[in-house]
Amino acid sequence: MSLANFSIPPLAERVRPSSLEDLVGQSHLIGKEGALRKAIESKNIPSMILWGPPGVGKTTIANIIANQVKRPFHTISAVNAGVKDIREIIEKAQFASRAILFIDEIHRFNKSQQDALLGAVEKGTITLIGATTENPSFEVNSALLSRCQVYVLNQLEEKDLIQLVERILKKDEVLKQKKIFVKEYEALIKISGGDARKILNLVEIISESGTKEIEITNAMVMNIAQKHIAIYDKKGEQHYDIISAFIKSIRGSDPNAAVYYLARMIEGGEDVKFIARRLVILASEDIGNANPNALVLATSTFQAVNIIGYPESNLILSQCTIYLACSPKSNSCTVSIGLAQKKVRELGDLPIPLSLRNAPTKLMKNLDFGKDYQYAHDYKDNFVAMEFLPEAIAGTKFYDPSYNQRESELRQFLKKLWKQKYDY
Repeated sequence: MSLANFSIPPLAERVRPSSLEDLVGQSHLIGKEGALRKAIESKNIPSMILWGPPGVGKTTIANIIANQVKRPFHTISAVNAGVKDIREIIEKAQFASRAILFIDEIHRFNKSQQDALLGAVEKGTITLIGATTENPSFEVNSALLSRCQVYVLNQLEEKDLIQLVERILKKDEVLKQKKIFVKEYEALIKISGGDARKILNLVEIISESGTKEIEITNAMVMNIAQKHIAIYDKKGEQHYDIISAFIKSIRGSDPNAAVYYLARMIEGGEDVKFIARRLVILASEDIGNANPNALVLATSTFQAVNIIGYPESNLILSQCTIYLACSPKSNSCTVSIGLAQKKVRELGDLPIPLSLRNAPTKLMKNLDFGKDYQYAHDYKDNFVAMEFLPEAIAGTKFYDPSYNQRESELRQFLKKLWKQKYDY
């Protein structure tokens, strides 16, 4: 009977490995001496977090564990599951023997959802396998993380991806119906970015062309990729790597690198509002009063891209990016609020000086609220040397202007008013 009479699963599902021997890459975990291989072979599976970029085998490893340890296996996705689903599975697991619960994208669970797992994991009612593309140190709460072994999966290397393609061309029953030959691998490797799912999807798209004989070249791959495949992953690790490089390039006053990483995000379809928000934050965090116009332009950029959208927003984002990269830099405002917040955390809510307190009632006035307050505009140059801080931290300096042209002017102004506090 012809395969055409059946609903054929996607290639990535048809060729998903069912044993460790068929899995490509991750030799540090599943090689002969790999810690994860030893755990699976001994059937002594710890609760674990599988952390790695998309398409490197996290779900596949969970399925292999399910196949080999022969224990009750439950699987949910954090995208559409909640506490109710978790509790139902835990209830069932109490009547089973060491059930395994696989949670895909566990980083999407909020704290209360993750907390719902704690008791069952701690008691051994379930063995948790969580998969995540995000750093579990930040996305998995510490109590749950401390009860799990973290295994780091690496991006697949070129040799792994070539091995994968060669294997599926020989073994997949659907692909074998055509004569497919890979003449050039460079574009396949580049676009996949170490993601097995991407390279399999790309091969499948190519295989669906009408011809029986297909020679895969770089030009063919690039042409198809531009039409079908998102090279930039807006939810994965690369998303954060590129925005990090973008921000650091602007902070480092390199407009060339900054506009390059901006182009990477634009070509990948990154949300214009996300990029613009980061520019607004940077304008204050890394430029601040060295150039106050930076925040004005960044805010205008955010408003403009919300109205304009792609593709014309490219121009607005480019203008703002280059302006910020070429602006003088200062983190003095960032440092000052950090110091002030640290002091608040250390000393708590210190009493507000009586002279600064609001006194809307007669009782408050009788309690000396607002007494001895000196109104600045009643004095020469609209200034009076009055202590505004609580007594316990009187005289403290949180803001120390940086040595750039604009803030040097501010330093001179403050020195004229506050004398020795800004005497250096």
